[in-house]
Parts: sequence; structure tokens; C-alpha cells
Amino acid sequence: MGSHLLKIYLLFIISSTLISCKHINYQKLYINGKLYYLELAVTPEQRLQGLMFRNNLEENRGMLFIFEEEDIYPFWMKNTFIPLDIIWINEDREVVFIKHSAQPCKEERCPSIYPDKKARFVLELKGGTAKKIGLNSGDKIDFTNIINLL
Repeated sequence: MGSHLLKIYLLFIISSTLISCKHINYQKLYINGKLYYLELAVTPEQRLQGLMFRNNLEENRGMLFIFEEEDIYPFWMKNTFIPLDIIWINEDREVVFIKHSAQPCKEERCPSIYPDKKARFVLELKGGTAKKIGLNSGDKIDFTNIINLL
């Protein structure tokens, strides 16, 4: 009986350690009065991974992709299991394009989604969020507090 409890205890410790290794440092962002906690995708590796392989995304979570300069940055939904709103934002923090509820792609070849304007930042939120909070092209999003951390 004692060794059985010891095995369970060790399994619990190992599981807890593995879970804590995936600690994410979320940054706070208010959009139209609603608080969101964002993961940052700053490095090429982080931007490549994005929100792929996630089975769910809480309503108040998302990811902010930060690029060095404004350009046309296409996104795709390969290996993404949840619908996403993809929001392109220019250097002046103005929303320039929104792809509402981009759907997961289960094919080998997935189409890219191209904005019609250059952006420096791309924000991914749970699908349907932009409409729910009334976010539109031309709106401003102030995330200076996040940029100043970098």
C-alpha cells in the first residue's frame, strides 16, 4: 500500500512540474473596455507556432504578433483547431483589416489569408470576438504598455 501511494505522489509531482514548465506570461490589453490577456509572439519561432494545436481559447485570451516593420503579413489556419478572428493593426495602432472567424484548416495545403493593407501587429482572438465587442477597421487599439516591455 505504501509503495502505491508513493508512486501516486511521484506521478503528481512530475505532472505538476511539467505543467509549470509551460508557464505563459500574459500581457493585459483593454479593447473597447474589455480586458484581454495576450501571449506575445515576437520571435520567428513564436510567430510560426502561433495558436496552432490549441483545442480551446478562453474568451478573454489571445495572441499579439509583433513584427519589426509594417508589411503585408499573410496568416493561415493550418493545424489550428479553433476559429479565430485575425486582426491586422498598423504602426499607428489602427485596425486595418479583420478576418472574422477564420476556420481551422484540416487539409495538407491551406490557403493563406492576406490583409489588403500593411500592418506591423496582428492580434488573434477567439472567433466571433471582434463582432461581439464592436471592433471595426479604423478603430484604434492602444497597447503601448506591451510594446514598451520589449
